Amino acid sequence: MSIRYDGKVAIVTGAGGGLGRCHAIELAKRGAKVVVNDLGGSVDGTGAGSDAAQAVVKEITDAGGEAIANGANVAKYDEVEKLVKQAVDTWGRVDILVNNAGILRDKSFAKGTLEDFKLVLDVHLMGSVNCTKACWEIMREQAYGRIVVTTSSSGLYGNFGQSNYGAAKLGLVGLMNTLHLEGAKNNIHVNCLAPTAGTAMTEGLMPEPVFKLLSPEAVSPAVVFLAGPDAPSRKVLCAGGGSFAVFKGFETMGVNLLP
Repeated sequence: MSIRYDGKVAIVTGAGGGLGRCHAIELAKRGAKVVVNDLGGSVDGTGAGSDAAQAVVKEITDAGGEAIANGANVAKYDEVEKLVKQAVDTWGRVDILVNNAGILRDKSFAKGTLEDFKLVLDVHLMGSVNCTKACWEIMREQAYGRIVVTTSSSGLYGNFGQSNYGAAKLGLVGLMNTLHLEGAKNNIHVNCLAPTAGTAMTEGLMPEPVFKLLSPEAVSPAVVFLAGPDAPSRKVLCAGGGSFAVFKGFETMGVNLLP
């Protein structure tokens, strides 16, 4: 059965390209009204511009969908409040939030600066916190919300040169665990997506043949599922190359050392 979002409003951050663009287009194809948020900066977070978000909006509207562009920096809560207000002023509600915006400042822990570490945390972790906080009360009042938070295998398993990124991404799993508990009574479902895809952020991090095989479009079905009315909650869904798997942590039986 096809999943539809008719009458639903979605915000997708970092949607000017790569995974976010694919998520936004796929949600719009299925009837969602989409706020395409993108700061328009480079992979390292520098620069800004509206062209990328506007281009995705044009793709959606040319295909018969509804979308508007927004250039908020997710690391700045005052801008995020305006982003959410734009959605509510335009369409009256917010049903779906896809926290996808991100940057990279990759260096080994020994060579990286604390400034870069904090910046990555501000965008990935606090950016998701900011967007979720700005939508939370709206979703509570309407007794409906679907939130997708983008984690990473770098957070789940570690990756050389990505201590800042990994710390932020695993922090998002902790955020999801608690928001799942707090949102349950108001029908707010919160899940994490751990994507593997060939995008501007991963170019140069994997062999070119692998990069070409991992299309971002192959990840978006996971967002379709996690943002849907029958979505689970408190899941970490790994997606890449058309394959999907649920990540699960576990604790051993343990040893009792007390006499």
